[in-house]
Amino acid sequence: MTDRPTACLALADGTVFYGRGFGATGQTTAELCFNTAMTGYQEIMTDPSYAGQVVTFTFPHIGNTGVNDEDDETSDPVASGMVVKWDPTEPSNWRTTDTLGAWLTKRGRIGMGGVDTRRLTRAIRQQGAPHVALAHDPDGNFDVAALVAAARGFAGLVGLDLAKDVTCAQSYTWDEMRWAWPDGYSRQTAARHKVVAVDYGAKRNILRCLASAGCDVTVLPATATAEDILALNPDGVFLSNGPGDPAATGAYAVPAIKGVLEHQDIPVFGICLGHQMLALALGAQTIKMNHGHHGANHPVKDTETGKVEITSMNHGFTVDSQTLPEGVHETHISLFDGSNCGIRLADRPVFSVQYHPEASPGPMDSYYLFERFAAAMDDRKAAN
Repeated sequence: MTDRPTACLALADGTVFYGRGFGATGQTTAELCFNTAMTGYQEIMTDPSYAGQVVTFTFPHIGNTGVNDEDDETSDPVASGMVVKWDPTEPSNWRTTDTLGAWLTKRGRIGMGGVDTRRLTRAIRQQGAPHVALAHDPDGNFDVAALVAAARGFAGLVGLDLAKDVTCAQSYTWDEMRWAWPDGYSRQTAARHKVVAVDYGAKRNILRCLASAGCDVTVLPATATAEDILALNPDGVFLSNGPGDPAATGAYAVPAIKGVLEHQDIPVFGICLGHQMLALALGAQTIKMNHGHHGANHPVKDTETGKVEITSMNHGFTVDSQTLPEGVHETHISLFDGSNCGIRLADRPVFSVQYHPEASPGPMDSYYLFERFAAAMDDRKAAN
């Protein structure tokens, strides 16, 4: 670089990257992960599952389609910051309403460009997801020793319950359905099923998919008890995605899920952290991954049908398939590393997946899971 750097990324091992800052100024500490998606940077930054993380994008052209008000997965970005190869350019997209840099500034998130993200990604793969400090100063004044110390002082995600930080403050209902040309988002007016969604950090598009599958959705906070859930007399229970260590969130989530499972006929469907919560409730264990799965091009095999789905993933912990108890079947595995990506109970409509079927990277490879959930509720009504 010939100009003075205005951003600095310091890793806990002492490695330092310099670049050009954009978005908000200041400093943040987090875990660093890489994401291989070519699109969806706005959805990634607003995905609650990225709480406590800075995201580096392997695709170099981030920001070229701008941002808009419709693509946020939550009201504000949750990821701590982003690191990219090329500085964001002026956007070229008919839906754009603002630039990425201006959007980050308004939302208080730091961006850093001009970084060799291939080198950074190799470091993450070889050493595991590092703890980092990311700083943006327009004057280029950085105390590198202090930044390295801040990175080393970051507590990390192991043992950290972040679901309580990103969950809703109170219950609410949801009826907005998936975006469709040419009308955009429409409302569900003929719902067939009452669904309670437990919010560990739910993405809006998951709720839209539930509504599009014929569900009248009531969202409850992560700390909702089995009594809270069952008091609404749901036809089915959904367990959402979310951030942090599943074992920490499980301290209160697992008893609630076990209470729901005592009612033998209620269908239960989980995604991401919800998948991990269900596995813990059924007696399995979770473990921290070296660098996790983050991207929109992850091949997953359905072990029961042989079908391969191209999926979107975002998780740093995984269900240890070796700990699955008798009666819990492994339904999906990652073709990248063989890790667990889905489970189901052998004799009941209770199932979950590690990946994000609502993100549509296939683009429709995994939407059948929402239809399966709706069909299970149809069967329950018919049986009753």
